[in-house]
Formats: sequence, C-alpha cells, structure tokens
Amino acid sequence: MKTLLITGAAGGVATLLRRELAGRYRLRLSDLRPVKPNAPGESFTKADVASLRDALRISRGVDAILHLGAHSVEGDWETILNANIIGGYNLFEAARRNGVPRMIFATSNHAVGFYRRDQTIDHTVYPKPDGRYGVSKIFGESLASLYSDKYGMRCFCIRIGNAGPVPIDKRRLSIWISPRDLAQLVTIGIEHPDISFEIVYGVSANTRSWYDNRNAYRLGYRPQDNSEPYAAELLKVHRPGDPRAELYQGGAFVVSEEIENPAPLPRKAARKTAGKRGARGATRRAAASKAAVRKPTAGKATATRRRRAAR
Repeated sequence: MKTLLITGAAGGVATLLRRELAGRYRLRLSDLRPVKPNAPGESFTKADVASLRDALRISRGVDAILHLGAHSVEGDWETILNANIIGGYNLFEAARRNGVPRMIFATSNHAVGFYRRDQTIDHTVYPKPDGRYGVSKIFGESLASLYSDKYGMRCFCIRIGNAGPVPIDKRRLSIWISPRDLAQLVTIGIEHPDISFEIVYGVSANTRSWYDNRNAYRLGYRPQDNSEPYAAELLKVHRPGDPRAELYQGGAFVVSEEIENPAPLPRKAARKTAGKRGARGATRRAAASKAAVRKPTAGKATATRRRRAAR
C-alpha cells in the first residue's frame, strides 16, 4: 500500500478526503494544528512547511504528496508569502531531495478568478488571479511545471472550486466538487502512469460549470455528482452582492483585501509563526543596514578615484 502525505490535514478539504481515501493508502497527516488519526493506517506529524527542515522530515519515505497546507483565503502579503509561497517551495524542494515521485498540488479557482462568469475557460487559459492568494496558487503551479520539466517529478495540479458535502450558494453551483469526485481526482494524480505535468479543474459535473474540464476527462475523470439538484433552493434565497463580485468567477475575492480564515491557527502556534517571521524580517533589515554601511556610494567611489588620479 502506498503512503500519501497530506499537508494541511486539519483543514476542511483534508478532513473530507481522509474519509474517502481511508483504506486505499497509508495516510501520513501533517499540520501546525493537532490532528487525531481516526482510521487504521493514519498517522500524524506536526510540522510547519514554512520550515524546510520540517518539510524534509515529513516527506521522507512517502510515495506521493497531497499539498493542501496553505493559508486558504485572501490575506495580507506576509501571511501569503510565508504559508503559501515559501511553504510551497519548501515542500517541492523537500520532495525532490527525498526522491518523492509525485506531487498533487491543490491550486484554486482563484488562480483564474478574474475571468467573467459568462466565459467558459479551460486549463490552457492565461492566469488571471483575483488576489494575493490566487497569485500564490499560480506560483505553486509554476513550481509544479519547473519540478516536472527539470527534475522529472510527476505533478498534478487541481484547481479546486469549492469542496463540500453540498453547494452552499449560487456561485458554488458552478464550482462545487463533492468529496468523492475530489478523491477520484487525487487518485488519478497518484496512480495515472502518464502524468508529467497537468492542470485540471476540481469540479463535479455541474450543469452551470464555468470550466471546460476536458483535460481531466482525458485522464479518466468521471465525476459522479452535479450541483443542479440544489439549484432551485439556493437560487430562491440568493441576494445579489457587490456588482463586481457578481460579474467575475472569483466572487468576493475580486473586491476583498482580506477574508477571515476559516481555519485559524491556535494562538500559541500563531504567535510562534509570527515570531519567526519577525525574526526573519529583523535579520533581513540588519543585513541590509550592514551592507549600506559597508558599501561605498557611487559618488564616494568616484571621488576617491579622482583623488588617487590627482596624486
């Protein structure tokens, strides 16, 4: 049985997938927040992927990685930088050093959130992120492309719409994916023999979908669910919001600078993470200050050369 590392294992998407993948793989769960292993074959290791040392430790000896560990909504730059960009790089690099052959990267519909809702897009469209969070997901997709082409890692990027037992509003009717359909995509990422680098959309067979998901179908994806049975009830209670949010696929992300994290870190872990960031920032500022003191300015250097020439 293969061993699958799941980062961000305390989050909602991981919780749904654990139920679906239990018994198929040995699940090595990892997060900054504690996770209680529930099923046979599950184990938990606490780690912060913003630390390369932690990323190396948790990825040793696994057959594949499902990277869900990130700040999952729009946030300030420092948070996105550390959790999503530095953390994403660390995990790809740790996988390379540890010889992990496969990476399933949970990217997002927010990588293309500034496409209009009257457009149907496929996996080849130019990225149009709707915020810093979306930018971080494009960065992760680019890492997947790099590590596939340069190092031969098999990378499968799933632009997840919204995963849950049922869709919860009008927008989700177009982007919803059921737990069993998402688990099917994850399994393709782990098992398909011909994957090198691929991007697919993590959506069910929704009647109102904004995505041409033929690349997923080409790889054998056969979604079992459709959001349409929930449409009448959700449309009945829908109240239009911000006009721009209603116009673009990214919804509220296109107008928001920050969205409340649905899975915040415990206070102790948050303080520790903030402390690390502050220490790194102080180190960078100190280094810059020393460099400024030591490095002569162009004007001073020119004046020195002139004095030497005069002598």
